[in-house]
Amino acid sequence: MKKIILIIVLISTIKIAQAQSAPNYNIQLNSNAWLMYFGDHKFSDKWGVHLEAQLRRNDFLSKPQQLLLRTGINYHVNANLFFTAGYCFVQTYPYGVFPVKIAYPEHRLWEQVQIKNQVDRFEWTHRFRLEHRFSSLPTFDSITAAYMVGDAVYTNRARILNRVSVPFKGKAIVDKSFYITAYDELFTNFGKNIGKNIFDQNRAYIALGYKLPNVGRLEAGFMQQAILKSDGVKIENNRTFQLGLTSNINFYKPKKK
Repeated sequence: MKKIILIIVLISTIKIAQAQSAPNYNIQLNSNAWLMYFGDHKFSDKWGVHLEAQLRRNDFLSKPQQLLLRTGINYHVNANLFFTAGYCFVQTYPYGVFPVKIAYPEHRLWEQVQIKNQVDRFEWTHRFRLEHRFSSLPTFDSITAAYMVGDAVYTNRARILNRVSVPFKGKAIVDKSFYITAYDELFTNFGKNIGKNIFDQNRAYIALGYKLPNVGRLEAGFMQQAILKSDGVKIENNRTFQLGLTSNINFYKPKKK
C-alpha cells in the first residue's frame, strides 16, 4: 500500500515540478477546504439515484470558492459495475490568486461508468466520466463599464479516476472498520472552445476513512490539485482539505426469496 501511495504522490509531484521548470508558467498556491456529500441510493434492483453536494471554500473556510450540486440516474449491471447519466450545477466565485471577475454559473450534462474490483485486501475503483459543460463566463460590458455574466460557452471534458482503498485490519472494508484510501484523477478538455489547456487539471488524494454501519463511509483527507488555466500559462497549485460522506442507503427493500 505504501508503494501505491508513493507512486500517486510522485506522479502529482512530477507534474507540478515539470510545470515549475517551464519559465513561462505562472504557478501560484491556494489553500482550500471542501465539505462533500455523495449518495448512491437504489430505488429498485437495477436502478438508483445519485445525489451530490459540495461546498468548496478558499483560504481554508473563510471565503467562497464553488458550490456544486450534482444528480443523476444509476443503472446497476451488477454489484461491481454501474452506469450513470445526469445533470450538474456549479457556481464559481472569485477566489485565490487568479480570481474571476464576478461569480458565474455552469451547467453540465454528464455520463460515467464505474467499476469496482477486490484484489486480496485491496479495493480498486475505476471511473471514466464525460462532461458537457455550458459555462457563462464573465464578459466586459462597454456600456455599463462593468463585468457581467456572459452567454454560455460549450466545452467537453473527460475524467479518468483510479482509486485504491485498504483496511487496517481484515481483508475487506466492513462496518466499523478504518481504512486508508488514495486516488489520482486526470482531467482533459477536448473539442471546440477549450483554449490552450487540453490538460485541464490533476487531483491526487489521500485520506483516512471509517465505514459507518448502515450509512456509508466518512473520509478526511488531503488533495493536491493542479489546474492549468485556459491561457495555458497560469497554474493553480491548490492544497485542499476534504471532509466527505459517501452514503449507500437504499430506498427500497429487496424481495425475500
